[in-house]
Amino acid sequence: MTGLETLLDLDGETFPMDSGFWTKIEAKRVEVSEHIPHGIRYSLTLHDRHNTRILGYDNAHAMKPKRKRYGAKRVVWDHKHEKEITTAYEFESPEQLLIDFWNDVTRIIG
Repeated sequence: MTGLETLLDLDGETFPMDSGFWTKIEAKRVEVSEHIPHGIRYSLTLHDRHNTRILGYDNAHAMKPKRKRYGAKRVVWDHKHEKEITTAYEFESPEQLLIDFWNDVTRIIG
């Protein structure tokens, strides 16, 4: 099974984790566009026992670029949320997305 098939097969799955944490994965094929060149709309999230999202990888909305005085504006769709901090995420492949997500989950919950 390829990474894309694995990611798409996980759509709608939730996984209970230790200490009340849980994860949810959503992934669907969409039409390739300027904002979603890989053709996958995704959201991979980790929540605590109070149902608060503490980690998320997604491309559900554009990430506002930080203001630079003379720099060109680059709108980023693939990004990562960790608590209140949002950073650009360089989508390489569905496999790498899953690896990065699960590595962060392991780091956060130990």
